[in-house]
Amino acid sequence: MFVLRLVGALALVMVGGSLILYLLSGNPRYRYWAWVFTRVGLVTLLVFLALMLIERLLAPIF
Repeated sequence: MFVLRLVGALALVMVGGSLILYLLSGNPRYRYWAWVFTRVGLVTLLVFLALMLIERLLAPIF
């Protein structure tokens, strides 16, 4: 769980940094990287939520 939170936080920082660099420089490469990091953040969020759901479903069994 710690690794997923770390990846999510890093993705958020990287998206913000890429967008700021894009606004300052106008280089479309930074916009592309912001999109890549956004997708990484969304996948991380979905994995995190799936793990939480599995934990909730299996907790009453054990």
